[in-house]
Amino acid sequence: MIRKAKVNDVKQMKRIIDTYAKQELMLPRSLSELYESIRDFYVFEENGEILGCCALHFVWEDLAEILSLAVISEHNKRKIGSSLLKACIEDGYSLGAKRVFTLSYVPEFFEKYGFSRVDKSSLPHKVWSGCIKCPKFPECEEIALIRILDNETN
Repeated sequence: MIRKAKVNDVKQMKRIIDTYAKQELMLPRSLSELYESIRDFYVFEENGEILGCCALHFVWEDLAEILSLAVISEHNKRKIGSSLLKACIEDGYSLGAKRVFTLSYVPEFFEKYGFSRVDKSSLPHKVWSGCIKCPKFPECEEIALIRILDNETN
């Protein structure tokens, strides 16, 4: 079941994110970052266990970012990531976002859902505030992708 994250989900979310962060496939998130941004997150829960998470964070009046999309690897083929991404896109649309973007090492996943590759320099400077904290900055190899939201939110 997909639902908005709660404070008591944070430690499970961090474990999932850390798995990918250790492989340098996504940015690590501290406990304090996760608690501070808890309202941005959705989780997929099954039998009391969090199997995946994803966040939608607004960076401007019409622009939101998809962050920390992660699923326990044993459950990757179950479309949990797809469901979490769709929940965030629908949330963004309902809140008035015209565009959503992400930075990813797996651009092909997002392209299946209507995202297109863009040059990172096309994103607002505010976006780069997170990048400065990254140990790979400025040698980032993540691909920037954006999706225009219209009446179709899938």
